[in-house]
Amino acid sequence: MLSVEKHGRFDGVYWVYSDGERILATRNLDKGFRVYGERLFRVNDEEYREWIPYRSKLAAAILSGIKEIGIRPGYRVLYLGIASGTTASHVSDIIGEKGMLYGVDFAPMALAQFKRNVAERRRNAIAIYADARFPMSYKFVVGQTEFIYCDIAQPEQAKILVENARLMLKVEGLVMIAIKARSIDSVEEPSRVYKQEINVLESNDFVVLEKVDLGKYEQDHIMVLARYLPKR
Repeated sequence: MLSVEKHGRFDGVYWVYSDGERILATRNLDKGFRVYGERLFRVNDEEYREWIPYRSKLAAAILSGIKEIGIRPGYRVLYLGIASGTTASHVSDIIGEKGMLYGVDFAPMALAQFKRNVAERRRNAIAIYADARFPMSYKFVVGQTEFIYCDIAQPEQAKILVENARLMLKVEGLVMIAIKARSIDSVEEPSRVYKQEINVLESNDFVVLEKVDLGKYEQDHIMVLARYLPKR
């Protein structure tokens, strides 16, 4: 027996029920195509894509109990560290045809995979070959966004996010950052690294709304949700 229901908390996110299994999913914007080997489920005239938490930190955050993801249908989203597009493809599903996803990465092979599997197949996704440390180089392409998602394997993750937000995030916009302790400092205690990066956000006009540990799916990672409230 195959059935589907809305997540109940997040617009554009669903639960698929198949043979007694409950599966996190998004509605497929590119019917019949698998981005990373995920299962597809056809229910009536719609198709849903399995969202695998071991492959996507955003899915891991949802299944780890985060109360808000900040992404809505129709949103303009800047994605820093888009890589091959696993999570980004689900973001594209959520924002739908009226939204737009700008994916930034400096790894040419990964970005080429994102272009091939997502950006060239969907009207709401654009690949940007750039270094997220230099947001002025792509600001003219992106403009203003409602949301920034940051998943970059570099030191000073929070600082890079802040610099992008100042240029391209609307006031009161939301950000999510997957803080990778070992990418920032391979020897420091992860809890101290998390605190350090959160302090960077809080000292640069962000109010932290939520923190969830992704340890069940990604060791030494947390996901942080914050709102941009620059002082006037």
